Amino acid sequence: MTTKAGTSVPEPSTDHRPAPWVRTRLRSAPVAALLMAALTLVTVFLAAAFPRAADRGADDALRRFVHDRGVNVTSLHATTKASPEARAADLDAVRDRMVERIGQELTLTRDGEQVGTRAKAGHPMLNDGYDRPNLLPPGLNLVYLQGLAEHATLVDGGWPGAPGDGPLPIVVSQQAAETIHIKVGDLVDNGESLRGQARTKVVGIYRPDDTADRFWDAIDCPERACLVVNSEGAASWRTTGFAGGDGRSALLAWGNGGEDFWRLPLDPHALRADRLTATRTSLGSFMTGPGASSIVAATGRPDLHVVSFMPEVFTWAIARYEAAAPLAAIGPVGVAGVAAVVLCLAAALTGDRRTAEVRLLRARGGSRTGILLRLLGEGAVAVLPAAVLATTLALVLLPTPRWGAAVLAALATALLAVLAFPVRAAVLLSGPRGAGGRRRVVGELAVLAVTVAAVAEVRHRGVAPAGTGLDPLLITAPLLLALTGGLLLARIQPLVIGRLAALAGRGRGLVGFLGLARAARDTAGRRRPSALPLLALLLAVTTAGFGATVLDGVDNLRLRAARVSVGGDAAVGVPISTTLPEAFTTAAAALPGVRAATGIWIENQTFILGTDRGATQATTVVVEPAAYAEIARTVGLGRFDPAVLAGAPGGPDTPVPALFSAGLAKQLSGGPYRLRTPNGGELLTTVAATVTDTPAIPDAVNAFVVLPAGPATARLPELKRMNNWLAVGDVDPGRLRALFAEHGMGEAVGMAKRLRDEATAASHDPGGVPVGYKVRTSREAAAELAADPLQRSAGRLFWAAIAAGAGFALLAVMLTLLRAAPDRAALLARLRTMGLRPRQGLALIIAETIPQTLAAAVGGGLVAAAAAGLLGPAVDLSALVGAKVDEGLGAALLPVLLPTAGLTLLVVVGVVLETVVTGRRQIATELRVGDQ
Repeated sequence: MTTKAGTSVPEPSTDHRPAPWVRTRLRSAPVAALLMAALTLVTVFLAAAFPRAADRGADDALRRFVHDRGVNVTSLHATTKASPEARAADLDAVRDRMVERIGQELTLTRDGEQVGTRAKAGHPMLNDGYDRPNLLPPGLNLVYLQGLAEHATLVDGGWPGAPGDGPLPIVVSQQAAETIHIKVGDLVDNGESLRGQARTKVVGIYRPDDTADRFWDAIDCPERACLVVNSEGAASWRTTGFAGGDGRSALLAWGNGGEDFWRLPLDPHALRADRLTATRTSLGSFMTGPGASSIVAATGRPDLHVVSFMPEVFTWAIARYEAAAPLAAIGPVGVAGVAAVVLCLAAALTGDRRTAEVRLLRARGGSRTGILLRLLGEGAVAVLPAAVLATTLALVLLPTPRWGAAVLAALATALLAVLAFPVRAAVLLSGPRGAGGRRRVVGELAVLAVTVAAVAEVRHRGVAPAGTGLDPLLITAPLLLALTGGLLLARIQPLVIGRLAALAGRGRGLVGFLGLARAARDTAGRRRPSALPLLALLLAVTTAGFGATVLDGVDNLRLRAARVSVGGDAAVGVPISTTLPEAFTTAAAALPGVRAATGIWIENQTFILGTDRGATQATTVVVEPAAYAEIARTVGLGRFDPAVLAGAPGGPDTPVPALFSAGLAKQLSGGPYRLRTPNGGELLTTVAATVTDTPAIPDAVNAFVVLPAGPATARLPELKRMNNWLAVGDVDPGRLRALFAEHGMGEAVGMAKRLRDEATAASHDPGGVPVGYKVRTSREAAAELAADPLQRSAGRLFWAAIAAGAGFALLAVMLTLLRAAPDRAALLARLRTMGLRPRQGLALIIAETIPQTLAAAVGGGLVAAAAAGLLGPAVDLSALVGAKVDEGLGAALLPVLLPTAGLTLLVVVGVVLETVVTGRRQIATELRVGDQ
């Protein structure tokens, strides 16, 4: 267009360019977009982190479990008959060929590797002047071990070389030399071998650089002299000497032959829980399969034989992992349910805020599909970057080779976060539908039917068999119970709160009545639907209560298993050839914390005469009845009334009442019966009662008889001895061991000085008890069971799930308060104009919100207790206990009450804080509406 002045004027454009939808919407509500991104970041991170944490826990537990078995168990052991003509260097060549072949499928480590030759037989050391505890000469084993000089330091003399025509040169450890009185240069008389006189010469004395080094494992006493107690109670020393590589031929002659051996340890750090089955298959192949044939072909040794304990270890590890996995998954699955509810609540809040906008777009001609696609794109821009960042953080912060489950969980969570609001908007655009109440009833009945079917199936068949993966019914059954409980509570809650509101209306105050009345309207769905926050809190409480019940049941069963294995809370035993002094049993019974204690005589070689077999071998247990009855009651084995063992006074022909094992009692006919001891003594006894087991011999499989000490020893004095002591109570293990060393060990063994010096200290257990003797407590046994990393991993996962569930439950309540904030602020503003004081307004908000919170907490606690009671018999806790247990999970009040109260307190505090911080500001804002 041109004007008269010749000036050009641009014509207005007729093209319509709408503003970019996503950018415009994000600019108009940046806070909402950022909050949604933050919620997505946290939720997706947890969704991806839980599978990664479970995988890391399973791998760490497996590696710790395998490592704790010891290098001798976690290795492949290859042996062949030693040839005198072979050289020491040939052993390295065979080792390299085996490692090359095995390393193609399994990861090996040099840590703990052994290569060498061992003599077939050991010989005594008959030299005068060598220490002989019970007039028995010390024993000597001989080994050639490659790399000895790299793990030990010479103290005196030199390393052994070629023997020549003389005796075989060897080295022994410094502690063994000091204990047995061996010196460098000693010509040791080893008695006779198949080839005549066997002699060795001590040319050096060494000290191990590290006695805990796995290099020394499975070698008989290489760093010290061991005190060996034979079946008759006689003690003697034994140690291992080492020959040089040039003396292999002489070593084989000295030991009447021998074998070459290779120990190839598996690397525990390379093991993965998800590949255990494949690893076990590969390992088995090298023992009896194609792998074994390939090793024989590679080494050229046709008699090469490979064995390992690892297949059994892997089988056990797989069983433990598969048994613990469903229990560990219950917590994360519960958190997933709570998180899903929170995402739906966020979508509902956004829908409430934008209902008018969405319907206006539809009224102005926008297509339903177009609107939903725009909302989907808007949500994707806020959600997807946060989801990608959260997934990346989980993968980086929790490294593990497996990533599939974590990525799938993150993807599912991100999809839910993206689709939640568009689905809500689709419902808004669909308009009202009829018969809503009928559909709700049908849906609730369907959920109830599925829950009943799942619980019945779990109780009927138990946990899914091992090897079938996670049991979906066992994992989802608690959640289905929580869902059913939430639906039931949603039906009951309006009636209860309405009744409370009616009662409050009879009083003079209006705040309580008004708050309860508004709560009743909320729960009845007359103002805003409230099933989602109720369900979120109920799911969180149920998950926390059920998880706490599992952990508490594990602790109780672990203590019981420890007591059963020990026979009480404390047990002391000595070999049958010795006796416990009365001074020790008296002092031990007086230790602080001991509730009941008794000295016990256990004799395995007694016979019951007069059975249907003529004579039946049985184990005799002589106890003090009252104390032993208390021990049996505490342990839960062989409970009986001590009155049944009250022996009547009389002569030798008066029968002594006794407890008979149930199996032995079935062989009896009539009575009384004669009990004959190994020394020929006889005692007349009769059946006072029968029991199936007894604490003194908790793993007894043979027949046994329990006799009262007083009547039995009065008629047969030889039974007045004690080789065991049992007690129940809180016994300090350190004080008990010190007391045993002070009163028991020296007198019982008769070697107090020798057992206390430095040389023999290494032949004791960590508590200072010599080989052949025992001092055990249930506290220590339970701690050993609880040290299992698999149990600790499952426990950590449970507590993490409880914490995450509590956080999401609190967030659900906060979203609910935020959702109701506009109506609440308007009401309070109107009431303020009618004279409502600020404190009364805050009290009104609390009265409105707390009843629903308390109802959800109580309902969740009841559902958790019901889940434990209904599903408990089908739950096998053996994997988490660390020992085989027959009992399932039982319902308990305290484990459910504590997390329920904690979650309730957390939510109540959150509600109060939110009310105090934002309530007054909302009221003031509403009162200032129209001031402009």
